[in-house]
Amino acid sequence: MKKVIIIGSGFSAIASACYMAKAGYSVQVLEKNEQLGGRASMLEIAGFKFDMGPSWYWMPDIFERFFADFGKNVSDYYELKKLSPGYRVIFGKDDYIDISDEPEKIIAKFEEVEPGSGKHLRKFMEDSRKNYEIAMKDLVYNPGKSLLELVSLETASRLNLFVQNISQTVRKNIKNPKLQSILEFPVLFLGAKPQNTPAFYNFMNHADFGLGTWYPKGGFNAVALGMVKLAKELGVEFHLNQNVIKIETENNAATSVVTTHGFFDTDLVISGADYAHTEQLLNPNQKNYSDKYWQKKVFAPSSFLYYVAFDKKVPELQHHNLFFDTDFGQHAVDIYDEPKLPKKPLFYANFSSKTDLDLCPEGKEVGFFLIPVAVDLEDSQDIHDRYFELIMDRVEKNIGVDLRSSVLFKKSFGVQDFKERYNSCRGNAYGLANTLLQTSVLRPSISNKKIKNLFYTGQLTVPGPGVPPALISGKVVTDYILQHQNKIF
Repeated sequence: MKKVIIIGSGFSAIASACYMAKAGYSVQVLEKNEQLGGRASMLEIAGFKFDMGPSWYWMPDIFERFFADFGKNVSDYYELKKLSPGYRVIFGKDDYIDISDEPEKIIAKFEEVEPGSGKHLRKFMEDSRKNYEIAMKDLVYNPGKSLLELVSLETASRLNLFVQNISQTVRKNIKNPKLQSILEFPVLFLGAKPQNTPAFYNFMNHADFGLGTWYPKGGFNAVALGMVKLAKELGVEFHLNQNVIKIETENNAATSVVTTHGFFDTDLVISGADYAHTEQLLNPNQKNYSDKYWQKKVFAPSSFLYYVAFDKKVPELQHHNLFFDTDFGQHAVDIYDEPKLPKKPLFYANFSSKTDLDLCPEGKEVGFFLIPVAVDLEDSQDIHDRYFELIMDRVEKNIGVDLRSSVLFKKSFGVQDFKERYNSCRGNAYGLANTLLQTSVLRPSISNKKIKNLFYTGQLTVPGPGVPPALISGKVVTDYILQHQNKIF
């Protein structure tokens, strides 16, 4: 059996491991940290359990498709619940909109807020559904090797959607600023401003309104561990606390992967670790891209994250809450155009213990807060603490409850932590932004151009940021490898 080393244990890495094991390879996964799941790790303190990273379960069909590739169902590995409402968007004191889990109710809510907008939303949703179907069928499962991958009868008929941007299509017929922000927010998962994101990516609105928001019992870590369970059933071996420090090569081929605890011989390497970091494991003349290349790329945001234990329940908020009570336009400028610490940031508040009582002791609440910030920012505990106070102030102002006095403990995570724990390039949280010039073949290549048996998967290559794209990325790279085995070995 040919031996494969997978670097990292995030979603794309585990997916790659599963596909390679199914194809008959001997697969070993090397994880730098103390637990599996990459950014979907679990933080446990005093009976409180926090998802450290992903918390929105969208595009359930992608997860179903992944498990179906192995003759399995999602329900064989974890339990899902559809959230109703999916989430709450808060615009000010006693001013919020709950997004239903039923499209017709969402249309009715838009019509209530802006008479006449319902018919426009219905057409917008139908367009986003068609784009979603095209994307899932024709685009996202391609390896990013040729611009011809973007060409089909369906995409040719919608080329204008690659020229227009999300904001243009949203604001053409929807005039209410609150409704505009609701329609533009899903592209935040793609890591770019709505004005810089091709209109075709409104397929994320179908993921939102059409497919709904779900919750995996046990949190997102349960999804990662479900995939690990499948991988082990397929014969994959996992090794924790294996910080990779070098990829050894001979005759333009990787021969072993060296960690702080030893080395692993291999016939092929797939890195699900940060792409730019993986290139640092090579000799300078073996890299695909220079350090200057990564400095020029448009990255999705980093984040300030807060894991907070409360000594009481918080009935005033939903499971997912978006605080849009300030100007997103200025916050976006602070992230992308003039990177600096934001003065009035939007933020996200998650209380998953509302849905999953097993995450904390009875009568308590698990809180997770996120502020998107620019990459490469200065970072310190003092800065984290200052922004946590800002969050608490804004929560109190908008819902009339002082949560600060109910905090049992909190732990923060920021730009520097992303660099240290995940070797994240420039401290990014989501990968590269999905701008027009960073789409498909214009994203970093899944294959090393100088080492024939080294490949890359994850959010810095195709198809892009997010957990479902990470699953797809794992399939894309392994499909490509299996189709080109004769050239690799």
